[in-house]
Amino acid sequence: MWEALDQAGLIVRLIPEWEHVRNRPQRDPIHRFTVDRHLVETAAGAAARTRDVARPDLLLVGALLHDIGKGRGGDHCVAGAPIARDIAVRLGFDAADARVLEAVVRQHLLLPHTATRRDIDDPATIATVTGAVADVPGREHETLELLAALAAADGHATGPAAWNAWKARLVAELARRAAAALSGGTPPPPPALGERELALARRDGVNVRVAGTRVTIAAPDRPGLLWRAAGVLALHRLAVRTARTVSSPGASAGTAVLDFTAVPEFGSPPDPAALEADLRRMLAGRLDVADRLDRRARSRRVRPGTAVPPPRVMIVDGASSTAAVVEVRAHDGPGLLWRIGRALGGRGLRIRAAQVDTLGAEAVDVFYVVDSRDRPPADPSVLEAVRADILDALT
Repeated sequence: MWEALDQAGLIVRLIPEWEHVRNRPQRDPIHRFTVDRHLVETAAGAAARTRDVARPDLLLVGALLHDIGKGRGGDHCVAGAPIARDIAVRLGFDAADARVLEAVVRQHLLLPHTATRRDIDDPATIATVTGAVADVPGREHETLELLAALAAADGHATGPAAWNAWKARLVAELARRAAAALSGGTPPPPPALGERELALARRDGVNVRVAGTRVTIAAPDRPGLLWRAAGVLALHRLAVRTARTVSSPGASAGTAVLDFTAVPEFGSPPDPAALEADLRRMLAGRLDVADRLDRRARSRRVRPGTAVPPPRVMIVDGASSTAAVVEVRAHDGPGLLWRIGRALGGRGLRIRAAQVDTLGAEAVDVFYVVDSRDRPPADPSVLEAVRADILDALT
């Protein structure tokens, strides 16, 4: 029906700004549809989520207009926000509702980007979200629930590379924690280990448990253990999505517990016994992970003439008070976390947690790093040197 009205010229009579996104191709190949079709698909998906929000009308109009700023230069979220506000006023919304729609369009990527690129156990992450939804005083909860529903509808309408069960869980958990903070509640503690994971931590040596996409490793602690273990997972064709060192009071002395979310590149997850064997060989110095990963990388076919943009490494100021946050954007490939971790380890830094988001062929990896005293590096020159080292490792 929308397509028929659009072809008859009626949509642009109602919303003249629609002409700018009509039949506009997407810049990002992870999108399945042109911009206008994507907006309609998002609104259709949002219709199934109207029971989740207090204002279904704002959700549907926000979904229809969330990318209205595309093609105007700069950040489409910023460009589209005042356009959405003006359209809302013309459609008959009052000034306060129009400001909510403006905030929703401006922040519609807030939850998915934050959930996949920041540590949601860090209080600074929750503070970032609650501060971002405060554009319309008194409507913070409403804005947050609209953003959560829109994130899911937008992700589904974009395509499988942009939305999956892992991302859905992260976004839902981030929204839950932000809502609790807005209500004055205390942030929930970091996820605790279950009984089976705790049993691993009480044993000596290397022990692995694989449960769906969750891989828990208990191993003798050593510098760089997390990224070294990630390299072994990559050898077994597991794509790491999150990685963190978990505090476990019940662990044996000198044992570290690592918690990974890892998805098989294809097929079923590997046998935990095979992972344990390779981890033991790696820790004993009898497995050259770097050489194996380099050989795999060289064997990958690259299409002739395909332009790959250079990697970017950024130090994100203010993202955490307990760690330095390093964001890496690069072409995805086997062992990316291994190569970055090795560069960090070469400067005496330890990865406390990592978030890995892959959009098509592009990876956005975020690392929370601390020094030997478990503090953010105090010397800015260290982080600048780390930035240069990571770029060297990726080029």
